[in-house]
Amino acid sequence: MRKPDQVIELAKPALKPTLSLTKALQGRKTTREISDKKLPPQTLSNLLWAAGGVNRKKGPFGVAGRTAASASNSQEIDIYVALREGTYLYDPLAHRLGLAVPEDLRGLAIGRGQASTGASAPVRLIYVADIDKLANTSGYQEPGLRDPDVQRSYYFVDTGLIAANVYLFAASFGLAAWFHNCDKPGLFAKLNLRTDQRLLFGQTVGYPTKPRKRGTR
Repeated sequence: MRKPDQVIELAKPALKPTLSLTKALQGRKTTREISDKKLPPQTLSNLLWAAGGVNRKKGPFGVAGRTAASASNSQEIDIYVALREGTYLYDPLAHRLGLAVPEDLRGLAIGRGQASTGASAPVRLIYVADIDKLANTSGYQEPGLRDPDVQRSYYFVDTGLIAANVYLFAASFGLAAWFHNCDKPGLFAKLNLRTDQRLLFGQTVGYPTKPRKRGTR
């Protein structure tokens, strides 16, 4: 079996949506029936940029801005990408994927008891909060950034903003998306995360399964 690439250089984002923002909002929905058809490299690149890529070099507090807002521009949510060939960490600044684990972790990137739905979907995003980035952001140092309860409220909201970007991207480009739970203990161990990192949610993206014609099984 071919070893996974250590680094996947993503193509430059090139987004030409087929729908207006209004149509994308109208078409936003959760679709759990997702085929195993692989996403083209350009589509994967566009997806990750839409989720949390750099959209301006000069953002708040002198840090590059992202497509998804975060508390004090801390950018504390890391996006792991579970693919058939391995599991990668998205680097927004370089717009590339670095190998995190040379294993297919798509089965863990979804909640227990749900794995049979869209089990072979090509891409599962895994959202991980880095508390150190949140507490030590170069942005406005409000006291709440060091309070666990306040931190929790921030990183849950910030994850939701990224997930919303993914949903709108999927609606605009004819893809299916599903935001869901994940196997937190299993992924925590496999990804070798630190104690100040939090496994949050997963989000599956791919092509919707075509409905079966009448009279077929």
